[in-house]
Amino acid sequence: MMIFLKQFLPESHAIHFIFIYDRSRQIVTEEARIKYHEIQVIRMVTRIMRYAQIADVLGKYGLGIGLERIFPTRARFRLPRRGKTPEVTTVYERIRLALEELGPTFVKFGQIMSTRTELLPPEMIDELKKLQDHVKPLPFSEVQKVLRQNCPDCDEWFLRIDETPVASASIAQVHSAILKDGTRVALKIQRPGIGEIIDTDIDILRSMAERIETVFPESRLYNPVGMVDDFAHQIVKELDFTRDGRNADRMARNFRDIPGIRFPKVYWEYSTPYVMVMDFIEGARIDDPEAIAAMGQDPHEIGVRGFNAYLRMIFEDGFFHGDPHPGNLLVTKEGDIVFLDFGIVGILRPEKRQGFINLLFALINDDIELMLRSLEGFGIAIEEADREALRDDLYIMMQDFGGSYEVSQFNFRLVVTELTEIMRRYRMKVPMNLMLLLKVIIMVLDIGVRLDPDFNFMKEVTPYLTKLADKGNISAAYIKRASTSFLEAADALFDMPRNLNLMLRRLSTGTFKLEILDSDIQKLQMSLDKASDKLMIGFVVASLVVGSSLVLQASPATLPQEISWIAILGYTAAVLCGFYAIYHVIFLKFRMER
Repeated sequence: MMIFLKQFLPESHAIHFIFIYDRSRQIVTEEARIKYHEIQVIRMVTRIMRYAQIADVLGKYGLGIGLERIFPTRARFRLPRRGKTPEVTTVYERIRLALEELGPTFVKFGQIMSTRTELLPPEMIDELKKLQDHVKPLPFSEVQKVLRQNCPDCDEWFLRIDETPVASASIAQVHSAILKDGTRVALKIQRPGIGEIIDTDIDILRSMAERIETVFPESRLYNPVGMVDDFAHQIVKELDFTRDGRNADRMARNFRDIPGIRFPKVYWEYSTPYVMVMDFIEGARIDDPEAIAAMGQDPHEIGVRGFNAYLRMIFEDGFFHGDPHPGNLLVTKEGDIVFLDFGIVGILRPEKRQGFINLLFALINDDIELMLRSLEGFGIAIEEADREALRDDLYIMMQDFGGSYEVSQFNFRLVVTELTEIMRRYRMKVPMNLMLLLKVIIMVLDIGVRLDPDFNFMKEVTPYLTKLADKGNISAAYIKRASTSFLEAADALFDMPRNLNLMLRRLSTGTFKLEILDSDIQKLQMSLDKASDKLMIGFVVASLVVGSSLVLQASPATLPQEISWIAILGYTAAVLCGFYAIYHVIFLKFRMER
């Protein structure tokens, strides 16, 4: 058992399970116990040191006062040291610089938060969008340790590995390599220890979010803990390269019959959760029209094809590439668009796809009610008290938008910005998938405009939406759901006369039963029951007092002595009950007043 755990689990996890396994057999080894506690102590020390590092960085950028308010007791062992603040103009720029200096976890967190335009101020969103996930590459000797741990036969697989990385990010870096058969591949290797660093940072972020909700109760509306949990769920996925590879394979299957769109092949026989081997792609970044034109390709055609690829992913497949950064989209000399990096993907079920189609149609046709239904279809709760004011704001937004089929991409970007501002103003909780979807479309439109300044959003999207609106193109799942809803509504309509007739018949015969359940009525009934019980006890006590008094007033010669003692006992019990009742009433009243 121990050999199996040590072979297939990380050391810390293996020791933990060994500890539990041995304890169940009542033979806890001293060595396992010591190692387990050593690991716990190391984790605690690492966390404290990371807290100190965060305090130093926040103090450096003039943000330490926020940490002091969140963790006032931390000051007794570490105070934020305020350094020389860099020459920056706004607090949002200082936040962005601090996140960059704090490392990969915080950079990723800032990047994901840059999609929450309905929660954060526009100025902060603009700064968070500037976060770059490029870091200084590690020496090959360090990442080679990870490669050999996960691919012990790598010397037999690769003819050559280029030690200079072609790309470097916070989670991994990519090296060019040649397989034994001469195939050139990209070797993506996870940075050593990055999982432990991210685990520590997530624990710290979660504790900070919990303290923020405690210190600033008004922040609970934005659900800081939920934001951290969503982020943790996402970044843990990115740490598993097998998930990345499966996403690439799925998109390749979805586009297997579409010319001009490619996805790198994953070599699963050489890949692990920490190392991924895939096709090496050479090409120009998709936002470089000069390089694309130099290869003999038309930038406008490339932009339209890439835009249509994303429309297909979103509206037909319901599974789309969630990080359309220009560096993740390459154009080959053959004119193919190649997608890279599948750590972030979006998922839209059929009903959500139809909801987003309705949302776009509402924008095109100035249909406020359709827009409200579309937002509610995404799970966005709209307060009834805000509904009329929200209609007015949406009406003004649509009038500014124009409702014209000739609206440019810039205006569409503007309407999305205004829509998210309205949602933030009314404190709507917007699901992550909708914000990711809007972010992806805006980023794709930005690329389209860079390739062709005359790129027209409505000109490209309207025919696609019109085609999808045709019944023949609505998904089978959506038709099935609509058919089921229609049949349920028809059944309810047909049953209405019978139910109405049954209700009238019961009313006429006096057998109609109306049940009302209310917590206040139940409380009133309980209070009346208690009052009646006390009243009954009072009557009994009074009867005992009066009866016992009459017995004691009688002549001793006419009553047996035992009867006199019983009367005295009843009189005494009645007096004691009376005193207790008076004390209970006074004490209860005093406690209620407090």
